[in-house]
Amino acid sequence: MWTVPKPKYRNALSEEGDITVNIGGVRVVLFGDDLKRYPESRLAELSSCSAQNPELIDTLCDDFDPGRKEFYFDRDPDSFKCIIDVYYFDEIHIKSGICPICFIKEMEFWKIDQSVLDECCKSYLSEKEEELNEIANKVKSILEDLDGDQCITRTQRCQRVLWRLMEKPDSSLPARIIAIGSFLAILVSAVVMCVSTIPELQVTNAEGKLVEHPTMEAIETVCMLWFTAEFVLRLASSPNKVRFALSIMNIIDFMAIMPFFVVMSLTLLGTTSMMELVNVQQAVQALRIMRIARIFKLARHSSGLQTLTYALKRSLKELGLLLMYMGVGIFVFSALAYTMEQSHPETLFRSIPQSFWWAIITMTTVGYGDIYPKTTLGKCNAAVSFLCGVIAIALPIHPIINNFVVFYNKQKVLETAAKHEVELMDLKSDNNLEETTPHHNKWRLKAFQ
Repeated sequence: MWTVPKPKYRNALSEEGDITVNIGGVRVVLFGDDLKRYPESRLAELSSCSAQNPELIDTLCDDFDPGRKEFYFDRDPDSFKCIIDVYYFDEIHIKSGICPICFIKEMEFWKIDQSVLDECCKSYLSEKEEELNEIANKVKSILEDLDGDQCITRTQRCQRVLWRLMEKPDSSLPARIIAIGSFLAILVSAVVMCVSTIPELQVTNAEGKLVEHPTMEAIETVCMLWFTAEFVLRLASSPNKVRFALSIMNIIDFMAIMPFFVVMSLTLLGTTSMMELVNVQQAVQALRIMRIARIFKLARHSSGLQTLTYALKRSLKELGLLLMYMGVGIFVFSALAYTMEQSHPETLFRSIPQSFWWAIITMTTVGYGDIYPKTTLGKCNAAVSFLCGVIAIALPIHPIINNFVVFYNKQKVLETAAKHEVELMDLKSDNNLEETTPHHNKWRLKAFQ
């Protein structure tokens, strides 16, 4: 039998309201004056009710032994040991190994409000609730993909099929082929963009200037037509056009496509005198540079890149600390370097803002060598700034890596949990169908599935 220690403020002669409960085989003696601190709880109601009222007792517990005056509950004893602390410490801590969602159900059964949970447990509980919401959303998404009966009209059915084809690579073999084609188009486009800048592979136009090879332009055009068709089809089949337009990845896709058509419009529709303007040429060149954005389209087909992006979002605090450390170090060591190098006649440190560049490349261990100290004190300052830069960069690395690993493992667990939930739902539905389906029709049901 496990007995709760008697508190110092309790009168030892008072036994009114004391009850004995049996929680899953664990016998516990509780004191009435402690239970009255939370009068709306289930235990307080048991303490105040009379043994001559069996109907009320049956509504409060699973069983009651009048001879031993013991109340029986078929509940988790480990969770109860945590819940009982509220009567003595006015707060509850969830012990490790206890499911927080099940613990909340236990608190609801014992009629204990969640406000008594400690702050650390509240944050832990909110995290678990977010995970359950993510699992529910994944399950909902999977069920929506599997269930096509909700589509009322043929247009909606075609839109659903097209959306799965363009956005869900795991839904079918054609969708996987399209995803692989998009991935290869991104790689080919990036390679062509790089190779087309090699002078040996360029051709000379009528004005004697080097331009891209026509073959490279043809490959570039084919890739851009693929990207355009993919973007238009995804936009047309999207169930929520506003959310699609505001998505960061879709904005990147649009920014990768737009420069091609703008440059083509300026080239085909603009007059020769207009294209000779310096401002127009600079605008065209800037739009061509924006083609680099298409490499970010790889994140759509790579779960690792998506995980890295989310990990960096969760590590903004650590990245902010890194920038603060580096900013302070750059300011201090650049000012010291400027002051110490003023005594040298051939100093390379002309001003403190100019010394910022030296501090940046020194603290980040790059060291181009275009600017360097020449005095002894300046060299000592450079050595200290180098060591401080290494330490400042190394400090937030571990939290960032840890966030990446935690988020990656969490996503894997959530995906597995969602798939298991769907499989369990399918199994339950199969059992229900087998119970309501005649024996000679079972083989038809299996063949249909």
